[in-house]
Amino acid sequence: MTDVPALVSARITPDDPRYESLLRGTNHRFVGKPDCVRVVTTTEQVVEAVNEAVAEGRRIAVRSGGHGLENFIANPEVKVLLDISEMTGVYYDSERRAFAIEAGATLGHVYRVLFKGWGVTVPAGMSPEVGVGGHFAGGGFGPLSRSHGAVVDYLYAVEVVVVGEDGRAKAVTATREPDDPHRELWWAHTGGGGGNFGVVTRYWVRSPGATSEDPAELLPRAPAATLSGVAIWSWDTIDQAGFTTMLRNFGDWCEKNSDPDSPARHLFPWFHGTHRSVPPGLMAGAQVDAGAPGAEELMAGFLDAVAAGVGAEPVVRNLQTQPWLYAAAYPGYGDPGNPDMRRFKIKAAYLRKGYTDRQIEVIHGHLAGEAYNPTQLLLVGYGGRVNAVAPDATATAQRDSILKAAHLGAWSSPDDDEANIALIREMYRDVYAHSGGVPAPDEHSDGSYINYPDADLADPALNTSGIPWHHLYYKDNYPRLQQVKRRYDPRDEFRHALSIRLPD
Repeated sequence: MTDVPALVSARITPDDPRYESLLRGTNHRFVGKPDCVRVVTTTEQVVEAVNEAVAEGRRIAVRSGGHGLENFIANPEVKVLLDISEMTGVYYDSERRAFAIEAGATLGHVYRVLFKGWGVTVPAGMSPEVGVGGHFAGGGFGPLSRSHGAVVDYLYAVEVVVVGEDGRAKAVTATREPDDPHRELWWAHTGGGGGNFGVVTRYWVRSPGATSEDPAELLPRAPAATLSGVAIWSWDTIDQAGFTTMLRNFGDWCEKNSDPDSPARHLFPWFHGTHRSVPPGLMAGAQVDAGAPGAEELMAGFLDAVAAGVGAEPVVRNLQTQPWLYAAAYPGYGDPGNPDMRRFKIKAAYLRKGYTDRQIEVIHGHLAGEAYNPTQLLLVGYGGRVNAVAPDATATAQRDSILKAAHLGAWSSPDDDEANIALIREMYRDVYAHSGGVPAPDEHSDGSYINYPDADLADPALNTSGIPWHHLYYKDNYPRLQQVKRRYDPRDEFRHALSIRLPD
């Protein structure tokens, strides 16, 4: 029997027929033109590729799943693109008593391997094609986060290829152990965002405080099945008063049911509204572990609460129970959907409370207008066990929010870029008009989410709050992140429009 060799490092240049296929991520608004794409499959190959790029003075960027929403990777200044998407190993590391996950693995692959092998999972995102490289580092969350916390709350260790003052690359492994000399590098990857300190090649995950020698007891048990519910209203049946009631009801439910020990923390709620000209209309839904206590009652109570007083019956209201792995790892809600609609803009916010009536009025004005508008509003449940962790325990500072908001749009033609982006910006600006056009931390808002990066926040013409972009993302954790940057990337080799800046 002949051994199959491992995939070797490939150096793909513009004259190679593979080159054009490797330039785009999910967001087709941005197409890079690097001098070469380095496909790397081992940590040693990453070290070699980084050393070569630094020696030649070429700017580096890293791609795993390709779901970056700004032009941090597909940027004309990037000359070497490190493609780590073939680094996909997921396995139990008995020496560290933790599960190792290579940074190119997608969430769907991680869910499948952990579930099939040990019946466990991590509380990460909904889109199975997202790569863990940036998702974990940015403080990823998903349907199980209200029950179990953010994914970074399970991060035990991280392997990062960093570049020293001498311009030489090396791999460093940092753990959460209190006596680890590299513990601050671990901390920086618990919400500090991707592309800031080096090239992440591997994560290790384990539940905090877990002491068992049995791998099946070192992460949360995956549900056996997921109960999903959805109610859909047609714009034709909803007036402004009904819309206001619906969105107020949704916010009220989240305010009342997002404490760390709330019985309703097992339910993951969401709201999705599109412009009146774009189907399906207005949707409220949720997912819950079908085995959680009172799961069906929780779901029915949530859907009833959102619908109360709206003045119109939903055109659809249904419940569906699916095996958990199918619901978690099969492409569906959260994916791009129409493959032609691959040009995106997204603007995000953390919410400490539901939207005010003034904000709801603004949202209604944008979504219910006669002229077509690509803007969508997505609200997803947060809080629960996420909020049981102190804001400085990890780099994820927002630990008392109950919702994440995304003002977004998707389209197909580059001819529509300018007009569509302007419409998305307008709704976001108007919603946060009271705080300089951005979700400045206050009673209702708490900044933005670095995994939904928005370079507009660094533009003083669009952010008139006087609050710097880095405070919106990192709050009081930013100076500490800067010190990690100084130690592990003193030459600022890893940078982009919203990267951690070296301290003065």
